[in-house]
Amino acid sequence: MRAVFTLLLLLCSFPSFADDHASLYQSAGWPQQRAHFNDALQAAQQRYQPSLPPGVFQALVDNSNRRFEPRAMEQRAQAALRMELADPRPALQFFESALGRKVVAAEIQATSREQLAAHAQGLPASQADATRRLLIRHLAQALPASQAGAEVSLALAGVAADSLSSMVPGLFGEAQTQLLVQGQRQRLLGEIEGQIDDTLLYVYRELSDPELEEFVTFAQSPGGQAYYQAALVALRAALAVGQSAQGLEPAQQGI
Repeated sequence: MRAVFTLLLLLCSFPSFADDHASLYQSAGWPQQRAHFNDALQAAQQRYQPSLPPGVFQALVDNSNRRFEPRAMEQRAQAALRMELADPRPALQFFESALGRKVVAAEIQATSREQLAAHAQGLPASQADATRRLLIRHLAQALPASQAGAEVSLALAGVAADSLSSMVPGLFGEAQTQLLVQGQRQRLLGEIEGQIDDTLLYVYRELSDPELEEFVTFAQSPGGQAYYQAALVALRAALAVGQSAQGLEPAQQGI
């Protein structure tokens, strides 16, 4: 009887648990960031248009649109987040707080089309005292910001290579491709790591020192670390890292 009662409690908790993951996905700004990625993808596609024959350019657009189809990206991200994050409640509590909403708003603003265009040549210098720089250093160590930035940059930079590989099968062997990608990833990580403190100083410039300290406390906490580790896995899933565009399944309606 006790086992049956326990099973009933578990079954009753599943819808709420699933809702917590869905609520976290919304509260942490994933839909807006996906839309901003789509804006960046379109800009990346258009940069190739003047230098490519029409047929080649159309193949590039078709392949990248297949890989980064918005609904499929969201399905992959949400599925990975559910699988990787056992308990979404600590992160959900933070992102639904006043400070969490302020953090998400700052992140969404930083990746908007207008902000990216305004700072295409680099971010303005940020003035900060030693205390604030120390807080930012702790935050940079707690967040997977460098890894996430490298994956997004690699995905956008790989639009042309993915299309070329699909048009000329066998151009690169799988082992050679993985070596090239890994080399690019390490190079990007090195570049981003060298600028990450100044980047975070600018992104979270509207947070006061006490707010920044509270954010660092969450990011370093077990719940925060669990979320950010799961978030990096979910980002890689959304971007279909390591998958061929030709092999991706289209999003199905009604899921």
